[in-house]
Amino acid sequence: MTGTEIVGQTMNTGIIIVAAGRGTRAGGELPKQWQCVGGQPVARWTLQAFAGRGLIVMVIHPDDRAVAEAAAQGLDVRLVPGGADRAASVAAGLEVLAKNTPDKVLIHDVARPCVSATVIEAVLAALDTHAGAAPALAVTDALWTGDAGLVSGTQDRTGLYRAQTPQGFDFEQILAAHRAHSGGAADDVAVARAAGMTVAIVPGDEANLKITAPGDFSRAANQLRGKMDVRLGNGFDVHAFEDGDHVVLCGVAVPHTHKLKGHSDADVGMHAVTDAIYGALAEGDIGRHFPPSDPQWKGADSAIFLRHAVSLARARGYAIGNIDLTLICERPKIDPHADEMTEKMASIMELDGNRISIKATTSERLGFTGREEGIAALATATLVAS
Repeated sequence: MTGTEIVGQTMNTGIIIVAAGRGTRAGGELPKQWQCVGGQPVARWTLQAFAGRGLIVMVIHPDDRAVAEAAAQGLDVRLVPGGADRAASVAAGLEVLAKNTPDKVLIHDVARPCVSATVIEAVLAALDTHAGAAPALAVTDALWTGDAGLVSGTQDRTGLYRAQTPQGFDFEQILAAHRAHSGGAADDVAVARAAGMTVAIVPGDEANLKITAPGDFSRAANQLRGKMDVRLGNGFDVHAFEDGDHVVLCGVAVPHTHKLKGHSDADVGMHAVTDAIYGALAEGDIGRHFPPSDPQWKGADSAIFLRHAVSLARARGYAIGNIDLTLICERPKIDPHADEMTEKMASIMELDGNRISIKATTSERLGFTGREEGIAALATATLVAS
């Protein structure tokens, strides 16, 4: 979801992802948050780290809406135009959240895609007893001052910390602090302290790096590699022909000299895709969830089964990466109907059509499909932890 309307939604925690910067030091044709690392945009990794923890508002540059929508595809995220600097962008996000006033808010730099659940939870826990909290790492290296390429002095590192995000706050207090702030703050802790708020330090994480220079992309990829959870599932189904005048394939009625025989509507393509998703989840097959012995599924629309599989995947924290379906038959011809089938499946699964492949082949007149006794279908589903 990519609108800004949130009226009527209740929540305890709001999340602001600051993504309006241009990130030129990182190099590349796109701002760093839209460049890919580990197979997907930096921003998507960041959004996934906070998914399910509250309403997410991502503050973006107005020119970046298209790439931001692509990065947020399938996630519940509101996109909001940012301001002239970081403080103004955060203020814009806070004003959107103010429509429903969460108790707490987390504010995070989009360029920190490796943030861990441990860090996020530590900040949230600290907000139970403090108005603000932020992760940080104590400075352990010696500090120098320099001039013209030469060491000009040393700096005491006692009490110095390297700040990280997410920075968390009592929502009402940080909203008031930003409304009163004149602008130009390094981060939200500075805004909070200027308003007299106390901010607790929680342990940071060396892995919670901020992508700034070109070499940081490879460092982030190494960190994210351990977070990738990709599952593959296969589905295979067969239905015989019986007397009729059309077959239902991927939700589309295709004229034919016969129909497919089955307890439900016998949509062999949709059944194979459904079983592929169940397989990736190690959840058995359609028969486990919708037993053919149960009369309520007699003649049922197979979209019921597919929607259940998709909902189960999302409830388990997985996004559907892609679907590849092959229909095996001599007739009817699939190609003239493939686009309509793709559109129908995309609608049912709430997925972009470019993530669904529907194609057909014959068995060279061999076997039951070659004798035109029925249709077989083979599907593969990829699920990616979100």
